[in-house]
Amino acid sequence: MAQKEGGGRVKTGDHLGAKAIAGAPTAGGGVVVEVREKKGSLRAAIPTMPFPLAVICLFLNTFIPGLGTFISAFTVLCGARSELVSQRGVCCVFWLNVAAAFIQILTAVIMVGWIMSIFWGMDMVILASYRDQGLPEDV
Repeated sequence: MAQKEGGGRVKTGDHLGAKAIAGAPTAGGGVVVEVREKKGSLRAAIPTMPFPLAVICLFLNTFIPGLGTFISAFTVLCGARSELVSQRGVCCVFWLNVAAAFIQILTAVIMVGWIMSIFWGMDMVILASYRDQGLPEDV
């Protein structure tokens, strides 16, 4: 039987709606473990753009593999953030995005680049939605 609490969280008899703290025991007796994904250089170079631009890049990547990724490379030069900008600089992140676009274009013949291009566009949209919601990008 679930009841709604004042904060909008669902309260259940076994506390499934409650937030768990990493490393703390839960109601079921298990332990919550925090998992963070380690990103490679190319993936960490994806810029965080405004949401409408990210959707346009996804659309372009869907129909012309690599084009949306190539356009997103120029957003880095216009001030879009990326996880690697502080470590490697704007110029290096720009060239990493250009390299990702060319990999997508060259391997689109064997479908790998086309699929990679779509996933790249989806990552752009996900990062843009985190940006618009004010969430940290590594969520």
